[in-house]
Amino acid sequence: MAILALVWGYSWIIAKLGLSLAGPFTFAALRTACGVIALGAFLLFIKRGRLSRRPPRGAVLVGLIQTGAFLMLNTWALSGGEPGKTSILTFTMPFWVLLFAWPVLSEKVAGLQWIAIVSAIAGLALIMEPWLMHAAVLSKVAAVMAGMAWAIGVVLTKRLQRHAPVDMFDFTFWQMLFGLVPMVIVMAIAPEPIPQFTPLLIATILLSGVVATAGGWLMWQYVLNRLPAGTTSLASLAVPVVATLSSAIQLGERLRAAELVGAVLIAVALGLVSWQAVRSHTRDDPSMAQE
Repeated sequence: MAILALVWGYSWIIAKLGLSLAGPFTFAALRTACGVIALGAFLLFIKRGRLSRRPPRGAVLVGLIQTGAFLMLNTWALSGGEPGKTSILTFTMPFWVLLFAWPVLSEKVAGLQWIAIVSAIAGLALIMEPWLMHAAVLSKVAAVMAGMAWAIGVVLTKRLQRHAPVDMFDFTFWQMLFGLVPMVIVMAIAPEPIPQFTPLLIATILLSGVVATAGGWLMWQYVLNRLPAGTTSLASLAVPVVATLSSAIQLGERLRAAELVGAVLIAVALGLVSWQAVRSHTRDDPSMAQE
């Protein structure tokens, strides 16, 4: 889990470096394609070629939202914003899961969860600073929307799991493949310059797609099966922390006073949700992995 937090946390810096050489939609499509190929090859190996030939039920819808919409919004936000703030805003996903699961899964918000949601909303307001109406607001809104898309994908996957068992290895491969389709279409029609495939760009695409997306998801499955229920939720708090610290050290990102207070409020809210998951022995869903 410690290695995974470092990989996912630093992947925000890697993606930001890649975005200096390619447009956001191009970069998102290329990294996802690498991730799909790597994950598919690995699954064929461990399943001895028995990867399902038909997409599982719901894989198309979840793929369009959790892979397609999430990665396009997230990468677009990162192209115009800084890795630390973008990762913090995207990692508000657990609060959107709580809110969306209420009407969809009849999972009522209770106890510490309400305190966490209020704290997260206050933190969001302080980081986004909508009263200033500066250009960076659009990037921040895109990051929050990415977190929402991620949450919708999680809730839809949980709903599918209630009706029938879901093989998350097959399901993830297919939903990533379907999510790649709109990304390729947007890449083809978006007015972005043709990228120059320098060694740095190739390295960032491979690291983002193969290591962070495919490798990170496989590591997530590994720790879910070996750590106590809820512990992974608490440990994953380190991801935006690693991203923020790495961005400060390598890219010189600095949080203003209001943004710092907002980040602390969101961190406290994440801690409350994670601590409640530990106390109630709630296991994280495999679909909550960062892509």
